[in-house]
Amino acid sequence: MASSQFQPIQGMSDIAAPDSFLWQMIEERARDIFTRYCFSEVRTPILEKTELFIHSLGDTTDVVTKEMYTLEDRGGRKLTLRPEGTASAIRYVAAGGDKTASARIYYMGPMFRCERPQAGRKRQFHQIGVEAIGAPNPLADAEVIALQLHLLAAWGLADAKIRLNTIGLPEDRAAVLNGLREAIRPRLHELPEEAQQRFETNVLRLLDSKDEAVQKIIGAAPPVTEFMCAETRAYLDTVVETLRNLDIDVEVDTSLVRGLDYYVHTVWEVVHGGLGAQNALAGGGRYCIQIGKNAVNGVGFAMGVERVIAALEAGGISAVQFAPPPPVFIVSLGEAALKENLLLLQMLRKHGVACEMELSARKVQAQMRRANKTGARQVIIRGDSELEKGIFVLKNMGDGTQSEVDLPELMKLLT
Repeated sequence: MASSQFQPIQGMSDIAAPDSFLWQMIEERARDIFTRYCFSEVRTPILEKTELFIHSLGDTTDVVTKEMYTLEDRGGRKLTLRPEGTASAIRYVAAGGDKTASARIYYMGPMFRCERPQAGRKRQFHQIGVEAIGAPNPLADAEVIALQLHLLAAWGLADAKIRLNTIGLPEDRAAVLNGLREAIRPRLHELPEEAQQRFETNVLRLLDSKDEAVQKIIGAAPPVTEFMCAETRAYLDTVVETLRNLDIDVEVDTSLVRGLDYYVHTVWEVVHGGLGAQNALAGGGRYCIQIGKNAVNGVGFAMGVERVIAALEAGGISAVQFAPPPPVFIVSLGEAALKENLLLLQMLRKHGVACEMELSARKVQAQMRRANKTGARQVIIRGDSELEKGIFVLKNMGDGTQSEVDLPELMKLLT
């Protein structure tokens, strides 16, 4: 049977050593930083009711209309593989999963979007994110941004930059949409056909269009903040001032928007030079999500692990740097030594030593070849003579030297 039949689905990948060493570092350091900020982990189901994403993300967004993996189960229910993490996390909070009024949770795991696979964008990708539940507060927004930059620095991406904007309050929305449309309408005929459709359905998305014709027209329009109320502008000013007081440099970019309908007030994007032209590393923002009868306010961010890894590798950080220490290998000369070495193997493991051995009688040469394949730096050799004397032969695989040691000295050297 051809090996191609056993390959993962296009746009999805197996992750194994040595690549997994880098993934483990990312996850371990994330948990450490989140704990310092008093966030706790939630693990939500990968499969959710489709209506959760339609209601929370918006039925006109690209994620909902073009990218979701949706199926119907035997009971006729429409279910979707989660395309992002926030909706599921907020559903958990709204359902009473966290009884506090100001829950602080984080998540990490796979997400799914049915789109054309390309560099840095897979059909199964992975996100790490946080949600700080609570009423709108510019200081809370600044704290979450500071957390995100702290985490990036812990991973080795201390030179990431923040671009910041405001989506405004819900009551600003009509004025913003009308103001943008009136500013753009005289030149609407100059826009590409797809942009003209977005002019009607979601004019805000024109702000972050990469099309040069659209950028030219948007560049001539007033910034969105001109159409917003004084309260909204003051909120943004406080976020920016707080970040600068924390020695965090931030760029206010009034063309920055978010493609999901639940955002209010602060939105931001993290950019990193290591990603080239497509330099967006992650995003975040404040939101108000309606889940059933409950409106959940919060602020959070999500970061794609694959894009984080691309930025790390561009900076010269590789998976092999995070490989575990090489194991100790135990060589057995004879059946009696095999049985005794099995006891030694387990004792060393219980004392924190990574070690391995052949579990069947094999020639010494074969066992040494196996030791080399494991990358072992030290080999313990025992046969009938060593058992009789109560000693162990410890061999250094680097220079070939070896010495005889008793058990206390062996444990001292290895643990």
